[in-house]
Amino acid sequence: MSILVLADLHEGQLAGATAHVVAAAKEMGGDIDVLVAGEGVQAAADAAAKLDGVSKVRVADNAVYAHQLAEPMGALLVALADDYTHVLASAATNGKNVLPRLAALKDVSQISDIIGVDSPDTFKRPIYAGSAIATVKSDDALKVITVRVTGFDAVGAGGSAPIEAVNTVVDNRQSSFVDEDLAQSDRPELGGAKVVISGGRGMGNGENFKLLDGIADKLGAAIGASRAAVDAGFVPNDMQVGQTGKIVAPDLYIAVGISGAIQHLAGMKDSKVIVAINKDDEAPIFQVADYGLVGDLFELLPELESKL
Repeated sequence: MSILVLADLHEGQLAGATAHVVAAAKEMGGDIDVLVAGEGVQAAADAAAKLDGVSKVRVADNAVYAHQLAEPMGALLVALADDYTHVLASAATNGKNVLPRLAALKDVSQISDIIGVDSPDTFKRPIYAGSAIATVKSDDALKVITVRVTGFDAVGAGGSAPIEAVNTVVDNRQSSFVDEDLAQSDRPELGGAKVVISGGRGMGNGENFKLLDGIADKLGAAIGASRAAVDAGFVPNDMQVGQTGKIVAPDLYIAVGISGAIQHLAGMKDSKVIVAINKDDEAPIFQVADYGLVGDLFELLPELESKL
């Protein structure tokens, strides 16, 4: 059995999600190769080679893969897939963009968002916004799988896998990269932060989100938001935590002015410690919180910041 893991890249560097996907692959057994595709990605390949459990790193370094567009990436994976029984990627933007294309081109089913491995062909994945867990068995010769990274602890970096070049260069006439507008922040990336503080509709407006800044700075936290806050225009949608936003599982999650709709809980309920601040003592968020503070957030947040 052989497994190919599509590496996640962030600004040309290996993203932390890759180590979680490799952990899922280790539970399936067999040889694990990591595919690093992009332009100027040698540093990312070197980092991937150090991940525990990786047998080999394959590097497709060419301008056609520079922005990992779905069309060339899908064609590349199709060219490599016959060497493998499983192809895995994180259930983040890139994996969700590329792997369905591979599955369609290979005429197999995709298994999405797995959080557990029962055997090499049987997996667990959440359904109904995480309120139930489905056990899914695949008889396909090629298993195409996206991995919810919060379900697996990242592997360490004690390996030394060999690196080989992939000479496959696909022809992409279907799509082209136009532009990107990247948010700049000194805070940790939301999906990988160890501490997250999120605001909801109870924050009142976008200006009040500044009340979270001091606490986030003192805790080294990322700042998130509920869908209600995003839909109300308080903050941009790249801050959204929930079923249709980022799935996070930090060591500490602080929910401020968030009632706790099931769609939001699906995105953060695996956090190790959950703290809820809300004036409604019957808010659903308190059902999953380890610590609850009932009161006016506009009084409690400055007090919390001063105590910290």
